[in-house]
Amino acid sequence: MAVIVLDGLDGLRSAAGRHLGRSDWLRIDADRLALFAAATGDPQARYLALALTNQFLPEVVEVRGFAMGVNYGTARIELAEPLRPGDRVRGAVDLVEVADIAGGLQTAMRIAVELERRAEPACVVEALSRWTPAQDLTAE
Repeated sequence: MAVIVLDGLDGLRSAAGRHLGRSDWLRIDADRLALFAAATGDPQARYLALALTNQFLPEVVEVRGFAMGVNYGTARIELAEPLRPGDRVRGAVDLVEVADIAGGLQTAMRIAVELERRAEPACVVEALSRWTPAQDLTAE
C-alpha cells in the first residue's frame, strides 16, 4: 500500500475528517503470538492487536514539515477478542481531528485493527500526537 504524506500545518488541517488508508495484510502465526506472550507476560497475547497499531500507523501515513512530533497518548482504546494463529489483520487509519494548541497542532488518529472476514475490528485506538512547526523552535 502507498503511504499518504501529510506535509506541514496545511497538510494536516486539510486531511481532518478523512480516511487515510489501510496497511497491507499481516498474517498472525503461532510464533508471533508466543513471542509476544513471552515478552509481555500476557499468556493469551490479548494486547497484541493494540501493539500492532504502532506498526500499522507509519505504514499508512507519514507526517512531514514539523520540527517535532510526539505521541501524546490515547483518547480511547477498545479491545475485542484476542488474535489467533492464522488471523490476517491490517490497520485502517482515519484522521479524526486536528486541533490548534499552544505551539502547534494536536491530532487524533483512529487506528482500527481489522480482521479479514469479520465485521468487527480486533482493536480500535484513538492515538493523540502533538506537532511543533519548525519555525516555532527557531523563533526567539
